[in-house]
Amino acid sequence: MVFNTNSLKGKNIAITGATKGIGRATAMLLSSLGANLLLGARDVIHLQDLTSSFSGSQSNVIVQYLNVEEEKSIMEFLNLGLSKLGKIDALVNCAGYGLFNSFLDLTTEEFDRMISVNLRGSFLTSKHFANHMVRNKRGQIININSIAGNIVLEGNSGYSASKFGLLGLTKVMQLELRKQGVFVTSILPGSTNTSFWDHIDNHPDKSKMIPQEVIAMNIASVLCQPEGAVVEEITITPPLGVL
Repeated sequence: MVFNTNSLKGKNIAITGATKGIGRATAMLLSSLGANLLLGARDVIHLQDLTSSFSGSQSNVIVQYLNVEEEKSIMEFLNLGLSKLGKIDALVNCAGYGLFNSFLDLTTEEFDRMISVNLRGSFLTSKHFANHMVRNKRGQIININSIAGNIVLEGNSGYSASKFGLLGLTKVMQLELRKQGVFVTSILPGSTNTSFWDHIDNHPDKSKMIPQEVIAMNIASVLCQPEGAVVEEITITPPLGVL
C-alpha cells in the first residue's frame, strides 16, 4: 500500500477503543508515522500498559479513560485533547462490543449493550468531535464497522443490528458533514485476528483472518488521502472471503 505518510506528521488524531485489536494496532502505526494521538478506552489496566508502549515515541501521546456509553466521558475525552493539542484533525471510532448468539437466545441486555457501544457510542463520539471539526471547517471521521453491517450472518442478530445501524448513520454523516469540510469514511472488515474472538466459541481459524495491522494500514491510507477525492467506504475481507 503506497501513501504519503509525511502528511500524518503532526496531525492530531483521536482513537477510541485504543487498548486492543484494531484500535491499538492503529495507534502504534500512526505514532510511528509522527501523528499526535488522543487515545481512549475503558480498561484502565490496559491503558497503563498502552502508555508504556509509547515510551521514547517522538509523537505526543495522550491516554485517557473513555466510556463511549457515557456522554460525559466522551466530552471529558474531547476537552482533554483540545486542552493538550489545541485541535483534533481526525477521529477513528474503534470502540466496539460483540457476541454471537441465536436470535431466540439473545438476551435483552446483550442486545442493548451492542446497540449502546457500537451504534449509540459511535453517534455520541462522532457528534461531539464533529461539532469541533465543523467549527474548524476541516476534519475526518473514520467509523470502524464490520462486514456484518451489510451482509447477514447466522447468530449475528444483535451485532448486525448495531452495525447495519452504524452504516446508515455513517452515510447520513457523509451527506451532511461534507458540506462543512468534514469527511467521513466507513471501514467494514471481515474476520480480523484480534482478541474479539477470545470469548466466542467455535470461531473461525484465526490464522486465516485479516491481520489487525492490515486494517491499521488501511486506516492510515484513508487519513493520508490527497485532496480532490474522498474514500467513503472500504470493505476488507480475508483472502478466503467470509469465514
